[in-house]
Amino acid sequence: MNRVTALCAVLVAVTAASSVAGTPFFFIQLSDPQFGMFAADAGFAQETANFEFVIASANRLRPAFVVVTGDLVNKPGDAAQIAEYRRIAAKLDPAIALHNVAGNHDVGNVPTPQSIAAYTKQFGLDHYTFRHEDLVGIVLDSSLIHAPEGAPELFAEQERWLRGELERARGAGARHIVVFQHHPWFLSDADEPDQYFNIPRERRARHLAMFREFGVRYLVSGHYHRNALARDGDLEMITTGPVGKPLGDARSGMRIAIVRDGGIEHRYYELGELPDRVEVSK
Repeated sequence: MNRVTALCAVLVAVTAASSVAGTPFFFIQLSDPQFGMFAADAGFAQETANFEFVIASANRLRPAFVVVTGDLVNKPGDAAQIAEYRRIAAKLDPAIALHNVAGNHDVGNVPTPQSIAAYTKQFGLDHYTFRHEDLVGIVLDSSLIHAPEGAPELFAEQERWLRGELERARGAGARHIVVFQHHPWFLSDADEPDQYFNIPRERRARHLAMFREFGVRYLVSGHYHRNALARDGDLEMITTGPVGKPLGDARSGMRIAIVRDGGIEHRYYELGELPDRVEVSK
C-alpha cells in the first residue's frame, strides 16, 4: 500500500469513527411546577420564585434542551396560572429548546377531546417526537393512558402513533430512545398494584412490552412529587421530584441528565445545591 492509499484509508476510518461516536450533551428535566399548588389556587408566589430560579439556572448551565414533565399548572384551564407559567418559560434562551408535557392537572384526571384541545391551544401538541443528536425523545399524554375512558379514540390514536414513532426511531438508528410522560409507569416494580401515582397494569404491561420490543431503555416522568428510581430489565423508570410543591420529605429541585454513547447518567439536584457547571466530557 503506498502512502496516498494509506492516508486515504486512515481518513476513511476517522470519518467513520466520527459518524458513529456521538457528541456528549446534557438536558434538564423539570417536573410539576404546578402553579397554584402551594396556596391551594389562592396565588402562586412560591411557584413563581422556584420556576424563575430554574429557568435562570438553565440559561446559566446551557443544556441542549429542557423538558417539563407535566402539571404546568394546578387548576386545568386557569388563565392566570397558565399566563404565569408561559411568562416565565418565555425567559428561557431561545437557543435552548423547551419541551412541554401534559399532566393530569393540565388536561384533567379523565381527559376529554375538549380538555386536550384547550391544552394544545395554550402549550402545543400533547404527544410528539423531538430529536437532539442521537437521542429521540417521545412525549406522551399519559393522562390518556391512565384514564382513557373520556377520549377512547384519542387514546387509540396515540397508541398507534407511538408504535409508528418507535419504528421510525429504530429505523433512523437512534442511539437513545427516551419516553417522557407525566405519570410513572411504575414506582418500584413493573408488576406493582394500580394506584393514583402509576399507570394501570393492563395498559402498563402492553406499553412496556412495546418499549422492550424497540429497545427503549429510559422512561422519564414526574407526578409523584418525590423521586423514585426503578428498573424492569433494561428499562429504567426515572421519576423526578417537583420544581413546585414537594410531598412527604422531598424537596423542590430538578434533574440533570448527561447523554453519552454508552448511556444516560442523571442526578436530582435540590434547588439549593445546583452545580456551577455540568461536565459532560468525562
